[in-house]
Amino acid sequence: MIKYNEILYSLFFFFLAGLCEIGGGYLVWLWLRESYGWIFGVLGGFVLFCYGVIPTFQKAHFHRTYAAYGGIFIIMAIFWGYFFEGVVPDIYDIIGTIIAIIGVIIIFYYPRKEGEKIGINSSN
Repeated sequence: MIKYNEILYSLFFFFLAGLCEIGGGYLVWLWLRESYGWIFGVLGGFVLFCYGVIPTFQKAHFHRTYAAYGGIFIIMAIFWGYFFEGVVPDIYDIIGTIIAIIGVIIIFYYPRKEGEKIGINSSN
């Protein structure tokens, strides 16, 4: 039986990790590509370090966490482009995002064989 509080727990950490990876990467991008001050690079490096720590709070195995996170990253990157850069997703962005969502659900949340736990419960 799926526990929805565990799903919310995992989604929270996926979101937080994605925000750190995209936000930290964006700060480094601004520093190197847009000639912002070096402090943006330092701050971006620290935020990226936080991104490396946050996924360790997931209760799943490393490989499932990072495979599913790849899908979450795709979704968040499309939203980032829309909200922070004003780039409206085209049909291919939307189709790819839907495929990524399906991939995350299958890899991380779909129940396994009898007796094998879902991704969010694997270390319990």
